[in-house]
Amino acid sequence: MAWDSSSFPEFNSDCSSLLRRYLSKQLFEQLQNKVTASGFTLAQAINSGVVNQDSNIGVYAGDAESYRLFDTLFEPIIFDYHGFSANDIHRSDLNQEHLSAPNPDPAGQFILSTRIRVGRNVADLPLGPAITREQRNLIESQVAASLRDLSGELAGTYYPLLGMDETVRNQLVADHFLFKAGDRFLDAAGLNRDWPEGRGIFHNREKTFLVWVNEEDQLRIISMQQGGDIEAVFSRLMTAVKEIEKSVAFMFDSRLGYLTSCPTNLGTAMRASVHIRLPQLATDMTAFKKITDAHQLQIRGIDGEHSESVSGIFDISNRRRLGVTEVECVQDMYNGVVALIKREKQLE
Repeated sequence: MAWDSSSFPEFNSDCSSLLRRYLSKQLFEQLQNKVTASGFTLAQAINSGVVNQDSNIGVYAGDAESYRLFDTLFEPIIFDYHGFSANDIHRSDLNQEHLSAPNPDPAGQFILSTRIRVGRNVADLPLGPAITREQRNLIESQVAASLRDLSGELAGTYYPLLGMDETVRNQLVADHFLFKAGDRFLDAAGLNRDWPEGRGIFHNREKTFLVWVNEEDQLRIISMQQGGDIEAVFSRLMTAVKEIEKSVAFMFDSRLGYLTSCPTNLGTAMRASVHIRLPQLATDMTAFKKITDAHQLQIRGIDGEHSESVSGIFDISNRRRLGVTEVECVQDMYNGVVALIKREKQLE
C-alpha cells in the first residue's frame, strides 16, 4: 500500500505488529520531523511496517543514532520483543569453553544440520536502510580484504555478486549459499537499493564457514555443518568473529550490544538453529510449541521466516538475543532441542 508519509499511517484492523501497538498519533507527530545525521527519518524507519501490515515488528533503524533519536518508539518495541527493560544492560560472552552442548543426536536420527550466525555492522557508518552506494561499496572492499586474510580452516574465497561468473553462481545456488535480493519487508525498508552492487559471499574450502556481505546486515557471519555437533559450529563461529574484528570495527552499544537494522537482532545479533526432523511432534503443534516456548525458541519452516515445514522438518532457533550472552543463546537452543528429541522419542 502507498501512504502519505506526512500524515499518521492507517493500520488495518487485523494488523498486529509492534509498530501499530506502540506508534500513537501523538508520538508520530513528535518524531516525524526529526532526522539523523545520515538523513534517516521516522517515515523511513516505519515504512516497511506500514506497507507490509502483516509484519511482526514493522520498524528498521537506519543508523546507530536512530535508536536514540526515535527511542520513544524503538524502546517499547525492544522491551516488548526481548523482555529487556530500561535498566538492563547487554552482556556478551564469546568464550566457547563456557558452552555445554555435547551432540544431542550422535546417531543422526533427528538433526539434519546445525547453523549459527551473527549479524555485524561496521562502526561509524549508517546501517543498510540509510547507507549510500559509495559507503556500501567501501564496506564491501574493506570486508572482502579482511576475509581474504583468514587462514587455516577459515581460509576461502570471496565472490562479489556483481558480475558473478555463471559457473560460480550455479554452484552457490546448488550449495544453498547464494542470497537473493531481500523480500518485500526488506525492500520496503530500503535494503535492496543498488542491487546487486556492493554485495558478495565468502566461504571456506570445506563450506562450513560463510559470510554474506551487505545483505540485511553488512556482515552475516555463519558457521554450519551437517549433523548436531553444536559445540564445533559455535567454536568455529567465535574464532571467525574474533579474527574479522581484528581489522573491521563493529558497531556496538554498551547498553544494546551489537547494533543491527532490525531491532529483533540487537544484543548478540545471534541466531543459533538446527534443521530437525520431528514428524510425531508435527502432528501436535500445541505440545511442540509448549516445549519451544519453555526454552525461548522459535519454530520456522526450513526455508526461513514466513515459510512452512516440509515432511516434518523444522528450523528451530533461539528467540532471545538481547540481555543474554552468545553462550546463553546457544545453550537455550541446545536445551530445547534435547527436550524436543526426548518428546519425539516418547511419541514414537
